[in-house]
Amino acid sequence: MTDLNWLTSSHFVMLGLLLGFAIAHSGLAALRPQGEKLMGSRAYRILFALVSIPLAVILITYFIGHRYDGLRLWNLQGTPGMQTTVWVLSAISFLFLYPATFNLLEIAAIQKPQVHLYETGVIRITRHPQMVGQVIWCIAHTLWLGTTFTIVTSLGLILHHAFAVWHGDRRWGSRYGEAFEAIKARTSIIPFLAIIQGRQALKLGEFIRPAYLGVAFFVLLFWWGHPTLVQAAQSAGW
Repeated sequence: MTDLNWLTSSHFVMLGLLLGFAIAHSGLAALRPQGEKLMGSRAYRILFALVSIPLAVILITYFIGHRYDGLRLWNLQGTPGMQTTVWVLSAISFLFLYPATFNLLEIAAIQKPQVHLYETGVIRITRHPQMVGQVIWCIAHTLWLGTTFTIVTSLGLILHHAFAVWHGDRRWGSRYGEAFEAIKARTSIIPFLAIIQGRQALKLGEFIRPAYLGVAFFVLLFWWGHPTLVQAAQSAGW
């Protein structure tokens, strides 16, 4: 009989937290048209942030505190070049995770939030950059940690973003109809696939934006503050 003592309760707690975040995040996204009609776009954006950000903070804090839970399937942390590889992958993931398809002033509700249909910059590479960024982040951290808890967390995050791909395409299609179908035909979910197939062209000039300098600064800041972040999360005692 297989010993399952390694299967700690934290595995199931994380799955519950991920499910709760997915329901809240995707649910509020689905209800956006009705919500904006009821309370206005700025107020709904603030509601979205007030729900999503605390749940995300809880997820991150719990993950850091329990990242070594369960069975450790591999330990590559002493492998030459592994730390650099993980940091490079993490930096790349933030370039995709960064909401390049949105106006930051709209995200903060300083400007009126709107639903945009883009076909520039990172969208030429993949129609769902946040999904790609999350997958890269999960690969990097799973390689580094090698625990069953990290695998469970990564699988949960990837499944949520896979659902978000379908959900996002469905919402865009419902809102924009043929205009979205035309963009869908010229873009791809898999990175660079539309470019390789000749359906899209990569225009590097579209990436020369101050916002990406901000992403680079954020990555450096995160690298510098990572030990403090880990210590703070562990001190929460969750």
